Amino acid sequence: MESVESLEIFGLVTAYLLGSIPTAVWVGRVFYNKDVREYGSGNAGATNTFRVLGKKAGIPVLLFDIFKGVLSVYLAQYFVDYPKGSEDFVNYQLVLGVGVLVGHIFPIYVGFRGGKGIATLLGIMIAIHPQAAFSCIGVFLVVFLLTKYVSLGSMISSVCFPLLIILVFKLEIPSLVIFSIFIAIMVLITHQKNIERLLRGDESKANINLKLRKTKSEGIDAYEQFNLDEDQ
Repeated sequence: MESVESLEIFGLVTAYLLGSIPTAVWVGRVFYNKDVREYGSGNAGATNTFRVLGKKAGIPVLLFDIFKGVLSVYLAQYFVDYPKGSEDFVNYQLVLGVGVLVGHIFPIYVGFRGGKGIATLLGIMIAIHPQAAFSCIGVFLVVFLLTKYVSLGSMISSVCFPLLIILVFKLEIPSLVIFSIFIAIMVLITHQKNIERLLRGDESKANINLKLRKTKSEGIDAYEQFNLDEDQ
């Protein structure tokens, strides 16, 4: 029993350390000699990487941050023997999901200053319930294309997640229902400043135009040409 519990704890630590990989910080430092946390919104996330360093840095950061969430949750099968899909197995998946998310927000490798975890959270959602997750991605894309607000798309899609889990897919695992509601609440809390700006009408819109004039380089030099919502 003790060995099983130790293995579960080891899995949680592993998930945290995976989440702590500060993709945005390391990409900025290694390839651009810049710390993205010192520019833009100050977050070590994919959106701020797009804003500060450009799409060549932003895309791999986004994909890897999503991958961290997916991988950490999938690792559950190597740390517990519960049947896949069972309530106990899903509960442990959620534990690992929380671990990787905390790691992304408070990364041990770079002074516990990370991002907001939206991309990693998406990875967790994909691993736990891909149908609901990809439905939320569709909602995000529709809202984003119609409004150009990354923040609004993130908030609306996150609120849709528990609605899909409860009303559409009708899952009855209490922990998953609670986690889905937690996701929506967490995203709304972390986007308070965005909500205030949306209500005032001065929230920044994403301005992604591939036909804009060339600048010296992407990123800092192209800041005005590639502008994403702050505080994502």
